[in-house]
Amino acid sequence: MMMKSACTIVNPPELYDPAPNGYSHAVVATGGSRIAYIAGQGGEDKDGALSPRFADQVEQAYANLRRALDAVGAKPGQVTKITTYVVDYDPSKLGVMTEAVKRTFGAALPAQTLVPVPRLALDGMLFEVDAVAVLD
Repeated sequence: MMMKSACTIVNPPELYDPAPNGYSHAVVATGGSRIAYIAGQGGEDKDGALSPRFADQVEQAYANLRRALDAVGAKPGQVTKITTYVVDYDPSKLGVMTEAVKRTFGAALPAQTLVPVPRLALDGMLFEVDAVAVLD
């Protein structure tokens, strides 16, 4: 018999509320015998083309993440952790990223780490997101 996984969001009252910024402090997964590790998804389309606009790349990266999750049979609510990598990060980019996270995950905001980086794998790549999902 396969156990159904469940993810419980934990935001301790002693810490600030991270939801407005699009993440949770911790996520506890139960029943997780199968875990999917999704490689970094960037803003390139199926043909490998990258928009020069940061917002376009963020939208495409989350669309790519959703496709990868679909491919392994995972829903956004099964994602426990994401890591985002941002070239030349400044606070003006946070709003774009937060809106994309909220559209993707709704109220089931995963734990998240943002890592500013000087560059990513492809020339012109400005954003990348990877994920860990508990499948069952």
